[in-house]
Amino acid sequence: MSQAIGLDGALDMAGRVAVVTGAGQGVGHRVVHDLARCGAGGIAVNDIDGDRAELVAKEIREIGVPAVAAPADVGDFEEVGAMFAMIERELGPVGILVNNAGNQGGGGVAPPTVPFWEQEPAQWNRSLRVNLLGTLNCSRHAVEQMVRAGNGGRIVTVISDAGRLGEGNGLEAYSGAKAGAAGLTRALARIGGRYLITANSVALGATRTPATADMLADERVERRVLANYMIRRIGDPADGAAMICFLASAAAGWITGQTIGVNGGYSVTL
Repeated sequence: MSQAIGLDGALDMAGRVAVVTGAGQGVGHRVVHDLARCGAGGIAVNDIDGDRAELVAKEIREIGVPAVAAPADVGDFEEVGAMFAMIERELGPVGILVNNAGNQGGGGVAPPTVPFWEQEPAQWNRSLRVNLLGTLNCSRHAVEQMVRAGNGGRIVTVISDAGRLGEGNGLEAYSGAKAGAAGLTRALARIGGRYLITANSVALGATRTPATADMLADERVERRVLANYMIRRIGDPADGAAMICFLASAAAGWITGQTIGVNGGYSVTL
């Protein structure tokens, strides 16, 4: 029987349980709300800050969708395993994973201020831990539940144009980590297809979030950033969330292994 779906089912989450990492603020916060409004059967709000995760989970429960706070360091394999076990007990097996947690370039960790050839591994580790190892850890545990449940699934990994174009000025490790996360997601698409699990990446351009607020408060910095964009505005969390939710929906069941830019035309040639 065909798995295709028409526009009448667009953005339907089909009652799947969703996990969104780094969802205490910014793009992840918006994604959680959009998934809840579009028929997710339950939402797990991950954030390294437990209080922030609980506040967002409470917002979702207040609109009538089951939700739990799922605080964990996504870079810690054991913590992530315990988090996914808790989510399955409380909400059921995971059917949607949004790998949104990130730092550096999107905020959270200041990039090194010395040239790449003078940097030490300790300056790379936090970026690699969250952006690459975090995606590995969460995807591994989510795929296990998706395969076991036998109902297909959706994986959406939020990367950055730094992972496609490369960024210097202290963002070399960040660029490598995001490129690695995109490559991992393509690999997940290859192994997941037979189980009706899709895996795609969304490459965000400069987006106005709490993590970028200080940088973008300087009008000169904002003008320099926008000089590279066809659409001359900074992105809003809703821009990225719309694509993430589409790829997590029933309407995107035949899209997998792709990296889609949501970036005002910044990387039009890719």
